[in-house]
Amino acid sequence: MPDIVQVTYGQTGQSSKINPLGMREMQEKAYQSRDAQYLLLKAPPASGKSRALMFIALDKLINQGLKKVIVAVPERSIGGSFGTNHLKDYGFFANWEPNPMYNLCTPGMDGSKSKVQAFKNFIGNDEKILICTHATLRFAFEELEESEFNDVLLAIDEFHHVSADRDSRLGELLRSIMKKSTAHIVAMTGSYFRGDSAPVLMPEDEAKFTKVTYNYYQQLNGYTYLKSLGIGYHFYQGKYTSAILEILDTDKKTIVHIPNVNSGESSKDKHNEVDIIIDAIGEIIKVDPDTGIIYLKRHTDGKILKVADLVDDTNSKQREKIQGYLRDIKTVDDMDLIIALGMAKEGFDWPYCEHALTVGYRGSLTEIIQIIGRCTRDSSNKSHAQFTNLIAQPDAADDQVKLSVNNMLKAITASLLMEQVLAPNFKFKTKLSDDNKSEAGEIKIHGFKTPSSKRVKDIVESDLNDLKAKILQDSNILKTVSGNVDAEVINKVLIPKIIQIKYPELSDEEVEEVRQYVVVDSVIKSGEIKEVGDQRFIRMADKFINIDDLHIDLIDRINPFQKAYEILSKSVTTKVLKVIQDVIESTRISMDFEEAKILWPKIIDFKKTFDREPSLHSTDPLERRMAECIIYLKEEKRKQSNG
Repeated sequence: MPDIVQVTYGQTGQSSKINPLGMREMQEKAYQSRDAQYLLLKAPPASGKSRALMFIALDKLINQGLKKVIVAVPERSIGGSFGTNHLKDYGFFANWEPNPMYNLCTPGMDGSKSKVQAFKNFIGNDEKILICTHATLRFAFEELEESEFNDVLLAIDEFHHVSADRDSRLGELLRSIMKKSTAHIVAMTGSYFRGDSAPVLMPEDEAKFTKVTYNYYQQLNGYTYLKSLGIGYHFYQGKYTSAILEILDTDKKTIVHIPNVNSGESSKDKHNEVDIIIDAIGEIIKVDPDTGIIYLKRHTDGKILKVADLVDDTNSKQREKIQGYLRDIKTVDDMDLIIALGMAKEGFDWPYCEHALTVGYRGSLTEIIQIIGRCTRDSSNKSHAQFTNLIAQPDAADDQVKLSVNNMLKAITASLLMEQVLAPNFKFKTKLSDDNKSEAGEIKIHGFKTPSSKRVKDIVESDLNDLKAKILQDSNILKTVSGNVDAEVINKVLIPKIIQIKYPELSDEEVEEVRQYVVVDSVIKSGEIKEVGDQRFIRMADKFINIDDLHIDLIDRINPFQKAYEILSKSVTTKVLKVIQDVIESTRISMDFEEAKILWPKIIDFKKTFDREPSLHSTDPLERRMAECIIYLKEEKRKQSNG
């Protein structure tokens, strides 16, 4: 099927340019905020977050009076990103030179007790830099006082692993250090939203951080080679191992992530799944004893492919060999296909990768972004990168049909979020009657409320994608994908409720300002903008509107998630679409007075137009919803009459 998202970039080379201090664009932006005690750096994979930290950390050690730097990463393999770096060769004033004794992520540093002891030794001696895993940091913290982190920079990589949930030990550690020490903190992430409902930080803690945001569009538009990115879905019936070759092109450098053994897509035998995929591609010629790499002779033409199996966890030494080989890839010919399950996501660098093929719905939007990031490195061997999600089609006869429908809807809404994340940003302002001039990247809208407080400005500038993720994962929003909920109900009832829950400290006026920005940004980014002469038009729903004539009331009548329904309609058979709609219908949102209040004027218009009431048996889902609204209002009136 065609891609749901297809974004083309300018290849400006800007994000790769180096300034006189040896910094790329994102790193320079982060370095400008180096004096902040608490710094939150949100930037996509491959933008250079690890080196950005080195610049900031060295400045804090040499110029700001801090005594030590601790870098914590989620898993050992990522620790290699923070090894020795001769920054002076590129114009910086110091080199990043950690003592190998205090890189607790290197092979051979085994045993949590010995690592914790090394951590405690580091705190008490004159060494400057320590690199460890999140787990080691947690264990060591249990044996130390918060005051021992005074004048220490604590850098947490892949910060989305932290949670404000009281059961999160890493989150509790962070809050305690912020409260009871003078430590500085640099938090880094390519994706700030988690897969669960727990926020990363509580609002009062988050407010203490200076935020530096470098978005995907800035990164990818500034590349030299990569011109376009596609995101698509392929729906299958039966076993995925039978369908995977329909979309697995072994001429393209590919990472395949097979499903978790606990998911519905899994056969529960992960090793057998890998064997089936490999056998379908070709015949194994040899397994290199030194690297663990499989040499595979392709059935179609005899070409030899190099394959890494990261699913097989039966031999830890063999896996270490494979990981060592992957870390040392130098040329495009060193690897053709990687098959993984839980690995090769965060911090894994294979610049030549062209296609990330993922089997099964991923419940975490963070995980999706991390996987997409595996193929969006800039490399001379590719002008296009592709993410494909292989998803099981819902089957009415399946006991798991509700789960399957929910997974499919979440997969599609995740793609809509990615479209928003990957698109260029606009600035929205209120349009006044005598106001005809707009700056580049700016859209002025009649009746639009501009942010009135610093908190709203911060949400709009730094948290918009995170808020959209919350909205798109909401169960009530998912049920609107079937097309049976009025756009104004989505925009004016459902979305503000989610904003109120996520930001309880906002006033009603501030909630409305955030709501308008979310809706406008979503509608504009999912629309198609065309220039005709000196005028710009945007396609919204089924017609083009002059951008100069945009009014907030008009935008509020557009379903920001209409594209999800269009994707479903075009991508699955009528029978499957009916299954999806029936499941949604059976669990649809209950009517409330706020929705009824919006639908009532539409019901009156319907009666005038068609000279009849809306029908419960109509094929039009919105007409059916209006009919349900009449029943709801009659029932409410009956309840009131009876006291």
